[in-house]
Amino acid sequence: MKPSSRATFTLSLLTTGLICASATAFAASVPAGTELAEKQELVRNNGNEPASLDPHKVESDVEFNIISDLFEGLVSVSPEGEIQPRLAEKWENKDNTVWTFHLRPGITWSDGTAITAQDVVWSWQRLVDAKTASPYASYLGNMHLVNAADIAQGKKTPDTLGVKALNDTTLEVTLTQPNAAFLAMLAHPSLVPVDKVLIGRYGDKWTKPEHFVSSGAYTLSQWVVNERIIAERNPRYWDNAHTVINKVTYLPITSEASDVNRYKADEIDIVYTVPINQFAQLQKTMGSELDVSPQLATYYYEFNTTRPPFNDPRVRKALNLALDKDIIAGKVLGQGQRPAWVISQPDIGGVKLNSPDYASWPLEKRIAEAKKLLNEAGYNDSHPLSFKLLYNTSESHQRIAIAASSMWKKNLGVEAKLQNQEWKTMLDTMHTHNFDAVRYAWIADYDDAATFLNNFRTGDSENTSQYSNPAYDEALVNAAKAKTTAERGTFYQQAEDLLARDVPAIPVYHYVRTHLVKPWVGGFTPDKLGYYFTKDMYIKKH
Repeated sequence: MKPSSRATFTLSLLTTGLICASATAFAASVPAGTELAEKQELVRNNGNEPASLDPHKVESDVEFNIISDLFEGLVSVSPEGEIQPRLAEKWENKDNTVWTFHLRPGITWSDGTAITAQDVVWSWQRLVDAKTASPYASYLGNMHLVNAADIAQGKKTPDTLGVKALNDTTLEVTLTQPNAAFLAMLAHPSLVPVDKVLIGRYGDKWTKPEHFVSSGAYTLSQWVVNERIIAERNPRYWDNAHTVINKVTYLPITSEASDVNRYKADEIDIVYTVPINQFAQLQKTMGSELDVSPQLATYYYEFNTTRPPFNDPRVRKALNLALDKDIIAGKVLGQGQRPAWVISQPDIGGVKLNSPDYASWPLEKRIAEAKKLLNEAGYNDSHPLSFKLLYNTSESHQRIAIAASSMWKKNLGVEAKLQNQEWKTMLDTMHTHNFDAVRYAWIADYDDAATFLNNFRTGDSENTSQYSNPAYDEALVNAAKAKTTAERGTFYQQAEDLLARDVPAIPVYHYVRTHLVKPWVGGFTPDKLGYYFTKDMYIKKH
């Protein structure tokens, strides 16, 4: 779920020659003549208290926003979709299945000790190890690393993973098959190396500021739970010469109204998201400071498909049919969001995916079909459907949930009882499957439909709906083996068609990201996944 455009990489682009992208990887680029502020400090709201800063223990932008400032992976993807070298200086591959990465000479952790290829190997083994219980345990399997899927399921040991250090600065990664999105997937924050010695010494407490070491542009200096996290510039970062901001403060403000109020009081430089009910007014009064960016992300209501009444696909589909998504996207939200009828995106990774036929039906026809399905499932006026709808604490999520529950009540006589929990608590609730239906969203990890669709694969570590359909799993296997973008799209369409029939989750809308950004903040360039990196920004004199 994760908030750089992940470019589409067809197999023809994965050459066997040496690849070394531009050494001037994207960082703060200050236009000539720009007068910088003497005090280079940034305050950004992060929307929530992170569950952890351990890259292997988290799953959302709340954590990855910060982790991406503190750590670096082998590569990254620029906002223009170009693969950029980070800890890896160059790489080559053989037959698109054996990849060799060469680390930059002299790279170190923030404490001055060397970052080695062995660190990468150990970190990836830790990520996929079933004992780690990472939400992203399935990710390396989805990348098709040798033995990754079996390790995540506890069938093989982590040391059998298809990654090895040839020496301190050379890493070899072996795939079971070519993967067109491999390099883009490699940029994900869950794949950054972490320090084996540090974790061995301090266990789960290694993320405390007094123990912490980082590999990125910043390192952790203070963490006051539910108040603030402060990171300061890492002078040992390999690209420190291109960093401008010296200190960044992340605030865990969940209230969007409070976020805006503190922004107006000049206590915050970047608002996490603009409140729905203030958007139109802020557009009029502060339009020059309002940034609206498209994002590869889908908001949905996920069902617990193993718990009655949602173990019956007729019930799930009925709720999908009776939801007026045009009203939610256009009126309740009204910031440019689009109604969603597919879980991934209508246009992603060079593939166009079609909505189900019922998406084009008049609302009255959809409601009639929904009533029919509910009646077949045993729910009617004398036996109405009732369930609990969970969302994480937020004015926007509450507003959307109220709208959805009102539509279900009016159109079907269904009662959705609203519940809210703090972010970390809700994630625990989802992973322990203790819910009826829950508000969730997925932000693309890379520009390919698989980043959304893998979450509903049987056994995937992010499959909290517990949906299982062998035909669906087969469609994703075939998509991964496809040799062309068009062929891949055919199998993704099959997968989306099955989701539209079985509805383990109701896609509600496709995102835009909205921010208020102070005019003195330069270099603010959110990518399509929603990330914006402090190392790319600078503060102008004001």
